[in-house]
Amino acid sequence: MPKIDVLLQGSPLRTDVGVVGFCTVVLIVGEKRTLVDVGHVGRRTALLAALEQRGLTPEDIDQTVMSHAHWDHSQNYDLFRHAPMLVHQSERKYAHHPHKNDWATPAWTGAMIEFQPDILEIDEGYEIEPGVRVIHTPGHSPGSISILVETDSGLAAISGDVLHYSNVALTRKNPLVFWNDKQATQSIDRIVELADVIYPGHDRPFRVANGDIEYLEPTKLTIVGVSPDMPGVTFDTNPRPAWVMPGIEEQTPESIK
Repeated sequence: MPKIDVLLQGSPLRTDVGVVGFCTVVLIVGEKRTLVDVGHVGRRTALLAALEQRGLTPEDIDQTVMSHAHWDHSQNYDLFRHAPMLVHQSERKYAHHPHKNDWATPAWTGAMIEFQPDILEIDEGYEIEPGVRVIHTPGHSPGSISILVETDSGLAAISGDVLHYSNVALTRKNPLVFWNDKQATQSIDRIVELADVIYPGHDRPFRVANGDIEYLEPTKLTIVGVSPDMPGVTFDTNPRPAWVMPGIEEQTPESIK
């Protein structure tokens, strides 16, 4: 059966002066080596180091998957230009004409995608390899996809930002919606009902057991440059409030050019 290896752990870390945006980067090892999401350029050296620790280089990756085109998940695909990049057709189209209020999809996103020489548009039901398939889970963005992997521990879902964090599996509310709020909730429900184990976009892998979150890995993060006793530094542990992009009602499948 395919194996899932977390190269870079996602983190919910954020600040009041900007988004840190550490997404989960996952390697699926089966008949092929498939990399799901690649993170932003601030994690480039960490991504290369994670590959090196496994005796791999970017050239050893057979194909990549873009869960969605937001900046924090997608800036390192140029490391893998030799490999086909799989992306949902709606995500690719929308990236060329994002909504003016969509701060997660800068106007250059379409050009970034097209820099890849080998792009494969995929949709619901696409089989990456036996035991690894794609489902369309829109809402956070129009072409968000999740990858379902049959593993020894049951069915795993690599969700991207369909589920940012583990608590989304309990609240059933996406904290950041750039496309369609109703679809975002439907996609969350679908993943939670299907998957035995979830690899969220910005958190550790987990399962839901008796209504509680059970993490499968310890947190791996060292924060440098600040300390709790530093003047002006405060820590806020409140949950992230839900946000829906202004103007979201202007968007329909027909509005994607």
